[in-house]
Amino acid sequence: MTTMPPDCTPGSGPVDALAMRTAMGRFATGVAVVTTNVGDVPHGMTVNSLTSVSLSPPLVLVCLTTGARTTEAVVSADRFALNVLSTRQEQLALRFARRGEDHFSGLPVKTGSHDVPVIPDALVHLECSVHRALTAGDHEIVIGEVVKVCSRGGEPLGFLGGRFSDVVDRGLEPVPWFF
Repeated sequence: MTTMPPDCTPGSGPVDALAMRTAMGRFATGVAVVTTNVGDVPHGMTVNSLTSVSLSPPLVLVCLTTGARTTEAVVSADRFALNVLSTRQEQLALRFARRGEDHFSGLPVKTGSHDVPVIPDALVHLECSVHRALTAGDHEIVIGEVVKVCSRGGEPLGFLGGRFSDVVDRGLEPVPWFF
């Protein structure tokens, strides 16, 4: 007979939201800002729930808070940019995480070729068209088709356990996966 580790909850009843948040906080992620325009009004929010979905066609997935102004703007504009932040951009991550503020005030934002704002000096800009959006729980899952990729060197900003973190290269050969 096996026993459950001390911080495992039994399988009966609903999963506690705090337990779920704590458990998922142990999964390290990067940090990005999703941006878009509706008319002349820029919108943006910090995200860490994103992933590559497909290389052919190039698709990415990002989870956005249901009801947030930026979420509604991304879906209505039908286009957005994902800006992957570097370790030097922690303050930008905090700025775009604050609700109800003009995140772009005083920020020297550039406009990408897909007519969406892009964050200066981000490690990566992925300009996307909305391929599909669907509601799941308290989030909108937005799948974007990547129409432009811009990338530069640098160290990515990480997030682990509710805190910013560093992502350290171990100096090993890249894993070939299936290429």
